[in-house]
Amino acid sequence: MFDDASPIYRQIADEIRQDIVTGALGPDEQVMSTNQYAAFHRINPATVNKAFQGLVDEGLLYKRRGIGMFVHAGARDRLLAERRARFVDEHVAPVVAEARRLGIATDDVVAAIHALTSSADRPDLAAPPPGPTTEPNLAARPTEGAARP
Repeated sequence: MFDDASPIYRQIADEIRQDIVTGALGPDEQVMSTNQYAAFHRINPATVNKAFQGLVDEGLLYKRRGIGMFVHAGARDRLLAERRARFVDEHVAPVVAEARRLGIATDDVVAAIHALTSSADRPDLAAPPPGPTTEPNLAARPTEGAARP
């Protein structure tokens, strides 16, 4: 699961963010405890705690003393807004700038996007269905008595 590209605590936080965005973790849903997460992934609990604390600092998770960590009600909306803004900055703005350099009209760029997204012949561009993914939710707290994978 973990790679060498970035620190493990960041990868954990990114996984939980992704679970929030996809709906695999919903508002006020409890995530695995630090110790459960550490045992499941065979990593140091301090590493998990660092990830969780970062998510608390970002306002995505909150603590209920003696109970655990939970997803903030507005976490998904907040993450989606941040990702949309980053998408525009990282992808749309460079396309617009290149179109201007090439003398391509904005309407032509929009028409090209519509043609790409409406083409039934392009399964590579098919949008995933809305809602939770079918991937296992490793950040969710396992139910009592449930077998772990």
